[in-house]
Amino acid sequence: MTQLDVGRGSGRWTRGQALRAAVVGGAAVGGGALLGRGLDAGASAAAPSVARDQEIMGFLLQLEQVQEALYRAAIKAGRIDGELREYVRAVAPQETEHVAFLAKGAAGKAGKPPPSDFSDVIHTPEGFRRAAIDLEELTLAAYIGQGANLTRDAVGGLARLVSVEARQAAWLRDIAGEMPAPRVADPARSPDEVLTALRDRSYIL
Repeated sequence: MTQLDVGRGSGRWTRGQALRAAVVGGAAVGGGALLGRGLDAGASAAAPSVARDQEIMGFLLQLEQVQEALYRAAIKAGRIDGELREYVRAVAPQETEHVAFLAKGAAGKAGKPPPSDFSDVIHTPEGFRRAAIDLEELTLAAYIGQGANLTRDAVGGLARLVSVEARQAAWLRDIAGEMPAPRVADPARSPDEVLTALRDRSYIL
């Protein structure tokens, strides 16, 4: 039985079941020293190139590492259960796959994972859920913001990760009782904007 067969016994899926199957089905995807360094300067003017792809993937890699750190911290804290725990168990391995995929694409153009501190958000389901939604949506905005700066080959590879990130965000919103797709189109954000938001929320130090 495939992941897409789960829940078909009744002939009908709930919205949550459909979202879970979509996210878990995406798990097959995968394969600067400072976060985002150099990506804003001339980003719109620089022609796409393999070297540029590596810099951008290095930036995105570190964002995925921050997400991975949040999920690991939540698992270790053991304060989540029910559907939220089911979400984390499905998505944490996906983030690890994303990290591996981007590390290969960055070819050494990223530094160490940025220091993060989730001690204030992992002790309640609500705190974790809000942080996870923030990180998923900021990462999506970063992918969208860098899309035009990538070569065609790089866009093709990253598009598969973006689709999974979007499903993760939708699943989280559904768990929170929010509309899974609240916008007609998601916004793009520059590396500086993403970093500022992460620091303002104290997700990175």
